[in-house]
Parts: sequence; structure tokens; C-alpha cells
Amino acid sequence: MKISVIIPCRNEAKYIEECIDAIYANRLEENIEVNTIIVDGLSDDGTREIIQKLQLKYTNLHLVDNEKQLTPFAFNLGIKYQKADFYQIVGARQILSLNYLQKAIDCLLKDSTVWCVGGSVDNVYVNYTSEMIAKAMSTSFGMGLGNFRTLTKSGFTDTVGTPMYSAQVFEEIDFFDEDLVRNQDDDFNYRVTKAGGKIWFESEIELKYYVRGSFTGLFRQFFQYGYWKVFVNKKHKAVTTLRQLVPPFFTLFSILLPFIISVCPIGFLGNICFSFYGLFAFYFSMKKAKTFTDFVYVFITFPILHYSYGMGYLLGMIHFLILNKKPTEKHTRLSR
Repeated sequence: MKISVIIPCRNEAKYIEECIDAIYANRLEENIEVNTIIVDGLSDDGTREIIQKLQLKYTNLHLVDNEKQLTPFAFNLGIKYQKADFYQIVGARQILSLNYLQKAIDCLLKDSTVWCVGGSVDNVYVNYTSEMIAKAMSTSFGMGLGNFRTLTKSGFTDTVGTPMYSAQVFEEIDFFDEDLVRNQDDDFNYRVTKAGGKIWFESEIELKYYVRGSFTGLFRQFFQYGYWKVFVNKKHKAVTTLRQLVPPFFTLFSILLPFIISVCPIGFLGNICFSFYGLFAFYFSMKKAKTFTDFVYVFITFPILHYSYGMGYLLGMIHFLILNKKPTEKHTRLSR
């Protein structure tokens, strides 16, 4: 039985060795062979040299060039590199628990209707801001009900962050959409469920993730998430999850409120709406904060998450649905 672990990577010299060591430290049954495929976007920070050194230690560690330097190409290059029974996708900043691979395989073998398995995230913070961002993103108010980041119990969900797939999935629904710079995993998992497969969140496995930490980076990241989500919706002619509509509606309401007030005497509705938003932000900030500074940072994170995603979604609607445009080069470049 073979498993391919695919790691899209570019300039991750600080984390790549720990990531690879954790994969080969996983406790697996003797009949399981692990091959790790690093699909590198031509790193120039010493990452490739670290990988080449580790190839002397791990004979089943492979390095593949990703000349396009975009994530969906990395996924597909890794999957196509060699045949396997299972494919595990791991970020270069993600450190798998010792039971991750075996437990994910067990879940897939136990139930043939499950096509994808993923675990929980234990955030490690590179700075104070990243810690506060992670606290906000761990709440249902920050990320929406049903998001895998807020789950604590095993069960079915609509997507997971570090997925393992059985080989049959790619025979059933093909590979990742290379037109999608962002949201390619959401698109793929939507196709999984549309084809009749199920996605399982397993609480007994986890990964350590080194969280990036800046508000400007967070804004750019979620702006792109919102923008590309519309592209996915247009592709499938469907809204993939209802929670994705809340930020753009709230953002649009905020933009139009001054005009609405000027023509209709319903300003009190706006006050009620923003009061409820403020109360929810206050409640969840208090719940996560240990100090007043924590409270301020978490509180600020919520509107950054919601308005950046909402603005990106609205721009995506204009570009893809109204003007029927293709993604601009600006939004094709990754925000990280």
C-alpha cells in the first residue's frame, strides 16, 4: 500500500525540515510505503538546499520543480508524479501529528463513501498579531458556522484544510482546477460532494501550523478568498456554502446604508444591525481575550476578516458575473 505526501512549497527554509521530519516520524503499519513529493516553486532562500540534504536521509523524498509557482499546479504535479493508493496534501508550515497518516487511511478504508479526511489545527504563532488572528479565526463568528477551523468533534463537513484522498477520487472527478489561484481546495471538495463522496473531519488527528501574522497580509488573503469564491460559484453555477454570502451582504449593506438613509427613514435598522455586530464582536473578543490588548486585537480582526472577504466577493461579482471578465493579473498573484 502506497501513500504520496505532496507538499507545495516556495521559500519555506525555516519550516520545511520540521515538516518533512514529522511525515517520516509518523507511525504506520509495515505494509505502507510513504513517498514525499516536495513541489517547489523555485525557492531562492535555501529551501532547496535543505531538501537536497534531507534526500540523503530519506530515500523516498522527491523534489519536483513548479515553474508556474502557483498552488493548483503544485497539487497536480505532485499527484501525477507517481501512482499511490492515497494522496495526502500538506502545507510546508504544517507539522503532522504522529498518527495523522495512519488514522486518515483507516477512516478512508472504514467507509467507502468517505473520499476525503482531514484533522484539526493546533496553531503556533510567529508573533503576537498571528496569535490574536488565530483566536478570532477559531470562533464561529469569525469564520462562520460549520467551518472546519471551529469543529471539535469528528463528523462530516464540507471541506477540510489538510486533506487525504483515496486514489479513486482523481479517477472520478479529475484533478485540481489550475485556473484557480485561490479556493482550489474548496472547489475540489465541492466536486467531491457533488459526485457523491463525503468529507470527514477527524478530531483524533491534528497538525501544528505556523500562523502568518500581519493585518495587511490577512486583509489581502481574505480579499482574494472572496474574489476567487465568485469564480468558483460561476464555474459550478451554484453557491457552494451559504455562510459565504454573509460577509458580502454585510459589506454591501454598509456601503449602501448612507444612501438608504437619505431616501428612506429606516436608519434605525442600520443601527440595530451594527449594534448586533458590535455585540457579537464584543462577546467573542471577551471570550478569547486574556488582557485588554488581546481584546482590542481580536476585536479588530473580525471586521478585517469580514470586510476584506466581502469586498473581494463584491469585486468578483462585478468582474465575473456582470462584466464577464477573466481574473486580473493582480489577483492571480498570491497574497502571501
